[in-house]
Amino acid sequence: MDLVKDYFQKLLDLAIDYSPKLLVALLIFFIGIRIIRLFTNVTKKMMVKRELDITLQYFLNSLIHISLKVLLFILVVAQLGVQTSSFIAILGAASLAIGLSLQGSLANFAGGVLILIFKPFKVGDFIDAVGVSGTVKAIGIFSTKLNTVDNQLAIVPNGKLSNDTIINYNGEETRRKNFVVGISYGSNIKQAKEILLAIAHEHPKVLTDPEPVVFVAELADSSVNLSLRIWAKNEDFWDVNFYLIEETKNRFDAANIEIPFPQRVVHSVK
Repeated sequence: MDLVKDYFQKLLDLAIDYSPKLLVALLIFFIGIRIIRLFTNVTKKMMVKRELDITLQYFLNSLIHISLKVLLFILVVAQLGVQTSSFIAILGAASLAIGLSLQGSLANFAGGVLILIFKPFKVGDFIDAVGVSGTVKAIGIFSTKLNTVDNQLAIVPNGKLSNDTIINYNGEETRRKNFVVGISYGSNIKQAKEILLAIAHEHPKVLTDPEPVVFVAELADSSVNLSLRIWAKNEDFWDVNFYLIEETKNRFDAANIEIPFPQRVVHSVK
């Protein structure tokens, strides 16, 4: 009976000794939770105001929320008298081990953050990078999804994408087409140039500023190469491109202007 009394007395003494620390720890916990909630709401509103990408908003909010809760947990544990130096050392060692085992994933993660912050492209843009061309379908933290021209889904790691040269065809509102066509040496250059300019001026989606221009680009082995340079809006570019190809062939045929095949002259030595 005395043993039981001594046991309960020790428990009571322990509760009395730790109750102030426990109360302070609980107070820190509840106040910390409210502060974290308030801080994350403020940062969320700031991100919306700055019009950050929605994927980046979710990621940063989660990162801030988790980091603050880990810090709050360490403060509460320290208030209860637990040695936090050892706890932090174990946490650091675990983070290092995880980081070393996930080097590729971390590189993709860092690349995704850079893409979402600096925005070299956005969803809907047509890009060319790491040997893949396609329309950006989705930008994630670890990878970017592209819809290729033949309607295939390409998933590109963000680590490679952020370190490669990216051509964004939608980066500007307009785009230049350099249309090169060869005519035979016996054809009339002036007439061919007039036909090309007429084709360009007649199409309503070819911009007049800058003006279309045509010139002799090269005296090649079997043809005189003419270059027609026109500008069009991005959304009209391919319509104009295909029109130029087809209409040039039709009008050159009507005017008896020859588009020669590649030729090679072989001399026979006896």
